[in-house]
Amino acid sequence: MCRECVEAQKVIRLHSSPFVLPPADDNTRPTGKPLKILIINQSFWPDVVATAQQAHDLAQYLAARGDEISIVASRSLYGKPGATLPSFENVDGIKIHRVSRNFFRKRGLLKRSIDYIRFNLACLIKCLLLPRQHVVICLTTPPFIAVVGIALKLLKGSQFVLWSMDLYPDLPVQAGIIKRDGLFHSLLKRIDLFCLRHADRVVVLGSCMRARMEQKGVSSQSIAMIHPWSDPVEIPETPLHALGSRDSYRSLWDIGDRFVIQYSGNYGLGHDVETIQQVMLALKDDDGIRWVIVGDGIMKPVIEAFVRRHGIRNVLLQPYQPRSRLGPLIALGDAHLVLMLPGYEGIILPSKFYGVLAAGRPSIFVGPAASEVARVIQQQDCGFVIRNGDAQGLIDALRTLRADRAHATHLGHRGREALELHYSMQRACAAWRALLHQVAKDGGINIGGAA
Repeated sequence: MCRECVEAQKVIRLHSSPFVLPPADDNTRPTGKPLKILIINQSFWPDVVATAQQAHDLAQYLAARGDEISIVASRSLYGKPGATLPSFENVDGIKIHRVSRNFFRKRGLLKRSIDYIRFNLACLIKCLLLPRQHVVICLTTPPFIAVVGIALKLLKGSQFVLWSMDLYPDLPVQAGIIKRDGLFHSLLKRIDLFCLRHADRVVVLGSCMRARMEQKGVSSQSIAMIHPWSDPVEIPETPLHALGSRDSYRSLWDIGDRFVIQYSGNYGLGHDVETIQQVMLALKDDDGIRWVIVGDGIMKPVIEAFVRRHGIRNVLLQPYQPRSRLGPLIALGDAHLVLMLPGYEGIILPSKFYGVLAAGRPSIFVGPAASEVARVIQQQDCGFVIRNGDAQGLIDALRTLRADRAHATHLGHRGREALELHYSMQRACAAWRALLHQVAKDGGINIGGAA
């Protein structure tokens, strides 16, 4: 068996599984008929949010190896009101069907729920009109889009895989948006359990999420664990010392050779903003640093208001950047922040962390020590783990990295090694392909020459 095949088997964790996955060959195409795979998610290319990027990576990987890939996604772009994408495109052999548009963006629970319901209904109609798919993958944006996957399983005989990016209704309950054990929560728990029990496989992102799934009553035989990933080719490791040779983001944003503390991606309710604000305030007069916060999310207005109120001038807030610039963007940071509030372990997993590993940059995780990211950092010796509320601990970590570039380079290189060994896109997608072909086989779908 080739090295890639062995690594693919390592990535998939199917403890107590009654079957053995076949090898996933990264270099060959199936000799039989292609496996028809449908991926359903609110965001997809050219959107740049994490779920869109991961789904696009997987779709490209599968299509390049002979599988027939279709997508159903929204016509809206995250964070860009008024943007409308084409209703159909064929990109790199991927058939992209787009339905519905967000009317309200993220303006309150009721309006957001209306957008979700509209999208789910539009998805259901579109999917029923499409030819039968062998396997349907539903992500978790919006929540309970898995109902569409179940409908296709019952009405068209497709196999259904639930790709759990976040846990619902756990996330809004932990954030205090929904009252725990209230009537609405009880209803959502029933829907959630219905979706999980009808999935042919539930793919989780890490061991913390797997534990939560088992607590929900999901059979361990139904759970597969495939971590998020990053592409080491798309995000190359660049020298930390080479300030002058870095991409033009430093000149574009007038940063110069200042020490950059970077946060990229979504900043939502599960991210620890308060600890970061304390440190921003403590270091507000240090012109030798720049806080570079790139992305969007429900907590963005909170950060913007805090920076304005306190007159903090060394903070730079920027919107999402094109994915084609992801490598230079991540290389901009001298240290990268990854944030999580207590209680969110296994509910969310910040996928931005894997891009930081790829770039060879040290990570500073502010969050619970028992979470997935903290475990990886501690096991791989690739950064710092700071407990929530420990502003001084974060300041000390930043000063250490700023003063000792050799140590910062060592931590970053350790992260890159971990990415290449365990969390690369190629290995994770090979594991996904093996899983999907096994699911099809288990469902009696005989296409011949499968992975």
